[in-house]
Amino acid sequence: MDMIQEKERLCRNIEKREEIYSRISQKIWEYAELGFKEHRSAKLLQETLEREGFQVETGLAGIPTAFKGTFGSGGPVIAILGEFDALPGLSQKPGTDVQEKREDTDCGHGCGHNLLGTGSLAAAVAVREYLDRSGTPGTIIYFGCPGEEKGSGKTFMAREGCFKGLDAVFCWHPWDVNGLFASSSLADICATFIFHGKASHASASPHLGRSALDAVELMNVGCNFLREHVIPEARIHYAITNAGGNAANVVQETAAVYYEARAPRLNQAFEIFERICEVARGAAIMTGTSYEMVRGDGFSDYIPNKVLGKVLMENFQEAGAPAFDHADHELAEKIRDTFSEQMIQEAAAAVENQHGENAAAAMEGKVLADIVLPVNPLKSTMPGSTDVGDVSYQAPTGQILTACKAFGTPGHSWQEVSQSGSSIGKKGMLTAAKVMGMAAIDVFRNPKIAEDAKKEFDAAVRGGYHCPIPEEIKPDL
Repeated sequence: MDMIQEKERLCRNIEKREEIYSRISQKIWEYAELGFKEHRSAKLLQETLEREGFQVETGLAGIPTAFKGTFGSGGPVIAILGEFDALPGLSQKPGTDVQEKREDTDCGHGCGHNLLGTGSLAAAVAVREYLDRSGTPGTIIYFGCPGEEKGSGKTFMAREGCFKGLDAVFCWHPWDVNGLFASSSLADICATFIFHGKASHASASPHLGRSALDAVELMNVGCNFLREHVIPEARIHYAITNAGGNAANVVQETAAVYYEARAPRLNQAFEIFERICEVARGAAIMTGTSYEMVRGDGFSDYIPNKVLGKVLMENFQEAGAPAFDHADHELAEKIRDTFSEQMIQEAAAAVENQHGENAAAAMEGKVLADIVLPVNPLKSTMPGSTDVGDVSYQAPTGQILTACKAFGTPGHSWQEVSQSGSSIGKKGMLTAAKVMGMAAIDVFRNPKIAEDAKKEFDAAVRGGYHCPIPEEIKPDL
């Protein structure tokens, strides 16, 4: 059977199981479990993999809901990433244009991870069927990656070497357009600074006190001045997590502030973070206090592999965009009516930034994306962070986006929760499964693709991988 026939068969196999995958996706949507607590979601995916002949290993990196399912032997070794965690405070009923909470949970899939985990599962199972039937050498692995929303699950897994030795990694994310995620992302280093001073009566004996809150405020002033002297793409965020109490007549003995340092490359983020630490030291000296720094989670920047991206895009063009029907458009139109004009304008600006002016023009007036957008030849950086970045430091990684919601739908919103539980989301999910599965067939049939991807990877990952989370920090289980 030639390549075209193999890919057509893979797509048909995914379509035949549409009802199964829709049911799995809906179950995970209903569970709406938070990061590292996704026990029912992980179990459902694990049991499905086992029934499909995968060898399942659980408890990766010491995380109960992190797992992998493996089928085949030898190389190339291809992995597909799945996520399945929800967000707090986003309870919402499915398939409706009215904001209405569910009664059974306060959480919701506001980033479509019920679709993400299931779509990746569908791709892995379809590739398993191809390997089993054709006798083609190679290994397919499904990675169940928990805690993406707040927990850096893949970063902890990367720290334990879970993704080392892979020839190619494919992943996807529900979005409001169809295309390649060709941008890099920002690395992110996080920490809490806790200042310790001396309590005293703020009126009778202020000279005996040493204000921890003064130290926090001076640190924030110093870091705000620091912003002028870091690269323009960098970001410095902070939040006072402990203001020392609410009594103004007591010199605050303890106060704390949480910081994030973001930059286009991990080494740049570390450099900025070290300067933030120096500002903290200066604030402590100025106020006669002491401080301790407690590192938190973090992310590496995402390094998109162009070789794998080319393979994904070729197959995306072949598979085409999701085929939405009248009912899908009707729901999308109603949900679109809940958006502000600014939200729609920002969505258009994001398309222009990531895919170019022609892509923005092509999306004008569309409520659901029915085209596959071209890759923007200009290098750009997504102004956010993802733990897929840590995977990309251990193996060549390619990622796509498929339309699973009305154009302009903001992430982490009730509107996205509603659509993640609708047929709109499921159609985008199945498209992603087809594209990743077809791309995997290309790599298995032409191992030179993996060799070229590895050469690019070696050149891009200069100095190796240095995990942004120190060993003493453990997942918040």
